[in-house]
Amino acid sequence: MTGLPAAPICFTPHYHTRVWGGRRLETSLGRVLPDAQPYGESWELSDRADCQSVVAGGPLAGVRLNELWQKHRRDIFGAGLEKHPAPRFPLLIKVLDCSDDLSIQVHPPAEIAPELNGEPKSEMWHFVEAQPGAKLYAGLRRGVTRAQFERALVDGTVADCVHAIEAQRGDSLMVHSGRLHALGAGLLVFEIQQNSDTTYRVFDWNRVGLDGKPRQLHVEESLRCIDFDDFEPHLRLAGENGTLAECAHFGVERREPGVDTALGGFRLIMALEPLNWAGTAISAGSVAIWPACHAPAPAITGGAWLEIAVR
Repeated sequence: MTGLPAAPICFTPHYHTRVWGGRRLETSLGRVLPDAQPYGESWELSDRADCQSVVAGGPLAGVRLNELWQKHRRDIFGAGLEKHPAPRFPLLIKVLDCSDDLSIQVHPPAEIAPELNGEPKSEMWHFVEAQPGAKLYAGLRRGVTRAQFERALVDGTVADCVHAIEAQRGDSLMVHSGRLHALGAGLLVFEIQQNSDTTYRVFDWNRVGLDGKPRQLHVEESLRCIDFDDFEPHLRLAGENGTLAECAHFGVERREPGVDTALGGFRLIMALEPLNWAGTAISAGSVAIWPACHAPAPAITGGAWLEIAVR
């Protein structure tokens, strides 16, 4: 790619209102939100038809992520991804401000998604803030059967069937497709996932959306997707060494200055704290790409970050 500088490529986030959202994108991450509504999601890297990340500055300013993926894949993403079959960049990266509980939901496994006209999705959560007592829900409580779960749908006690876990800052969880889950109030979360926007809500705490109407549930679809043998998963706890999450689609590691080995090729990071990379300031929650054609990348200074591998 002619004239591509040896510098990280950064992107402009897209903000999305949610009934469970709040203002911590502003108060914790220093973002300027569009208005006073509750914002629950910031899409930091997105190659969706209806939500395209664009380069924030430099000679590529305004170029869409899909154009980089389609027309400049080898230069930016490297030879290892040149023949990747996905027509769009295969990951979607977000920040979530959970000021209220999210719906109890599930994402479809690959073998079921086409039958439901959906897209498969596995994702990982990394908790960057957790208020005292903040919980998440993941998997079923041990011993809960499908029949018990279906009865709970009728009598409104679904939450009693789902495994609740108290989260701390720095913890992580891999949420494979088919795992019943919900993020709880009081969590600020960095999320790495497959490039999919398919979610099936099975229970929404009997609340209404921002339009004053109950949000749509997808009970039949959820029952087809839930793994009823998935009991009481464990968090990857803060301070544990090694990989935070690994699946067929991505891998995530926590890194910090001093252990930033010279990695060749394309690099994708998400800043946990303010960083400096080759003279470019990267704020917490932001995503940056180091193009493969200028590998190896120089060392990152400042704070810690998530190193994200694309499979």
